[in-house]
Amino acid sequence: MSGWTYMLNVENIRNDFPILEDISYMDNAATSLSPEQVLSSMNEFERHYRANVGRGVHRLANMTSQKYWHAHQRISRFIGGENGTTVLTKNTTEAINMVACGTSWNKGDNVVTTILEHHSNYLPWMRLRNRGVDVSVIRTDSQGSFDMGDFEATINEDTKLVAITHASNVLGNLQPVKEIAAICHENGAKLLVDGAQSVPHISIDVNKLDCDYLCFSGHKMLGPTGTGVLWMKEEEIKPLLLGGGMIANVSADDYTLAEGYQQYEAGTPNISGMIGLARAVEYLEDTGMMNLKRHEDSITQRMLTGLRDIEGITVYGPEDNSERIGVVSFNVEGLHPHEVAHILDEGAAIMVRSGEHCCQPLMEHLGLKSGTVRASLYLYNSKEEVDLLIDTMEELTRRL
Repeated sequence: MSGWTYMLNVENIRNDFPILEDISYMDNAATSLSPEQVLSSMNEFERHYRANVGRGVHRLANMTSQKYWHAHQRISRFIGGENGTTVLTKNTTEAINMVACGTSWNKGDNVVTTILEHHSNYLPWMRLRNRGVDVSVIRTDSQGSFDMGDFEATINEDTKLVAITHASNVLGNLQPVKEIAAICHENGAKLLVDGAQSVPHISIDVNKLDCDYLCFSGHKMLGPTGTGVLWMKEEEIKPLLLGGGMIANVSADDYTLAEGYQQYEAGTPNISGMIGLARAVEYLEDTGMMNLKRHEDSITQRMLTGLRDIEGITVYGPEDNSERIGVVSFNVEGLHPHEVAHILDEGAAIMVRSGEHCCQPLMEHLGLKSGTVRASLYLYNSKEEVDLLIDTMEELTRRL
């Protein structure tokens, strides 16, 4: 084998994921799998030094607090966010809602978002309309691409925040975040980036993106469920929750918030989960994000080409494959997406998602009443698995 296409040793990687022994898992845009190294780090916490963080001075409490602090540091470094504030959350949804609820809004303020968004980066802004905030929704063309002129025309002096996805969880295409950031900051607006689909798959530097907020989930990047991140350039939002762990002092009449990320993390956090997320980040760093991206580009291109060549299959999204992640949405003429997903599972042990993918406004915009079949790839997926999916779809369409 030659060239950069096969820089990852996929067979060795798959050994870290025993669940893959009998299945081909292609639902990574919903949630990824966790390697044994992540599970071991969580078990080590539970078995050998379980305690709470920021409470107590005994050895277990000290070790737990150190590990939890280390998780913040490693995750911050992974996204180039050492100069900002990294808050550990339950998921992307919570992180976005923290910004939506913690920002000081005035009647007449404007939020700009897009039709491409996951419900988690759509509904929190829609709810602000009840408070007199204007919400503008920019639409895409049929391939999911934007006209930058629409952003320039929509973002103005009343725009307080722009909220966009970095990579579509339906169409897989990457958005020109840096260009949109420039328009935002020219007009004094903040930029929130939903990185749930991009952070697990491409190298991210918040300084190069020039965003003000980056939100992403741990469970899509080899980490445990119930883990997520809100990165902030400045600590400008109010805490969503008040309570234990997020205060410096409390009197009978007043309280003072702690400094840094602590003020945004009220109550006992998902300690083992965050330790696991830090280990997942280490796993990705050891693999190499550039190596991961090159591998995904190769197998994604293979899948796109194979599916587009099959009569009766429609593949959605941009025709240009250069600026995208490994998310491929398609439909089979005459079959509901759920039927196709069931056939792939029962006939070939291939796990894909089907339906609207928590993007109902986008589906309505694209005229896809029943949604799509979505195959989403990651570092442990092989070209043989991609060929199996293509062969299965060829056989299926021949029988229709």
